[in-house]
Amino acid sequence: MTNPFCDPYFILQKVYGGGAFLKQALSDTPIEELNRARTVKICYGVLENDLYMDFCIRSFAPKNPKLPVRIILKIALYALLFLEKPRYMVTDNAVSLAKKLGKGGASGFINAFLRAFDASKLKFPQEKAEELSVRYSYPVFAVKRLLSEYGEDALSVMEHMPARTFVRFRDAQTAEKYLHAPPRICRNGQTSPESGKEGAAMRGGAEKTPFANVYAFSHFRRDTGYDAGEYTFQSVGSAAICSVVEPCENLLDACAAPGGKSVLLSQKCAHVTAFELHAHRAELIESYAARMGAENIEVVCRDSSVYEEKYRRAFDGVLVDAPCSGYGVTNENPDIRFFRKEESLRELHKIQLSILNACAEYVREGGHLYYSTCSVFREENDGTVGEFLKAHPEFCAEKIGCALGHMQKEYGLQFLPHLSMGAGFYVSKLVRKAENSAAR
Repeated sequence: MTNPFCDPYFILQKVYGGGAFLKQALSDTPIEELNRARTVKICYGVLENDLYMDFCIRSFAPKNPKLPVRIILKIALYALLFLEKPRYMVTDNAVSLAKKLGKGGASGFINAFLRAFDASKLKFPQEKAEELSVRYSYPVFAVKRLLSEYGEDALSVMEHMPARTFVRFRDAQTAEKYLHAPPRICRNGQTSPESGKEGAAMRGGAEKTPFANVYAFSHFRRDTGYDAGEYTFQSVGSAAICSVVEPCENLLDACAAPGGKSVLLSQKCAHVTAFELHAHRAELIESYAARMGAENIEVVCRDSSVYEEKYRRAFDGVLVDAPCSGYGVTNENPDIRFFRKEESLRELHKIQLSILNACAEYVREGGHLYYSTCSVFREENDGTVGEFLKAHPEFCAEKIGCALGHMQKEYGLQFLPHLSMGAGFYVSKLVRKAENSAAR
């Protein structure tokens, strides 16, 4: 049996050392399949608790070790504190890995550190934001913003939520078929008896969302039904945003990749145009649409922040699901917490406004402009919309509702993880006024 810390180390090295996002690192790294679930759990767990792990290391190490040793210690600390593995086993695996990596000179330090570490002796910072930063592994700037905007609810926003997989089925009949777990064929061609105890290993913990044919699962293993278009993976946030969009003839999805919203909205809009800046991501949308049988989607590779005269007043509705900090989806993407800096928010705010300013010109009179993000910060949400409305008196915000739990804000709805099935995001619905009313 291989060292259980080995695969997590090589994945996390790509994140910490190479700047890769975790999902990409998991995809690019060969993993021992028998222990894939354990490896993924360790990688996510380490990143979810990154700042706490750093604090633990600083508290018990005489000086900050080099990156390879820090990664080994973080994996070991996660196994010790969160997986509750025996200290002797954790220490042996950590020391063995160090030697395998040619870091034998650090094995004595690793051994001594893990034998001496005692979480009960940690002394947390006195300042509130710094203490919460350590306990929840959120950057101090994010903690301060959350406390300022949400008060004590900030703790619930930062609280880690159990992982769930959201699945949208093609129709109610297909959903029933999967929920009742009939035998199916896996991608490797073998029969997978998805009923009883064996079925529970394939799919478990089904929970209905407020949206048609969308369910949350504690685990859901992909099979041939995915390739056949019987279901797709789609977040509850994506489904909620689409629920706010009104049916229409011509819709523009201005930041469309990977295509989930375009495909779902193609069911209630006669024609969907999907803009995407990058060619390889535009191909993802086309592939997604083909798999799900959506034939009324036109994919256009272009920059949504650059105005194009040919689209002026061409759409009944325009959805801008803007690039954002992603701080509403850190449960799914824990690496966001150390990749996104405070200065990133200011740059993103400018990008969000540039896309809104360009795409607003594509909305016909009486049509709607929808703005959404997967952020929990006001600057990116109501702040961006408010600034846009000041510059565009021809638009005004419409009051909207949603079946998923949320907070009502001045210009839209703010969804938070503890209210909204683990998702944090925002959506606003604006309408272009009649020309004569805009002029008054």
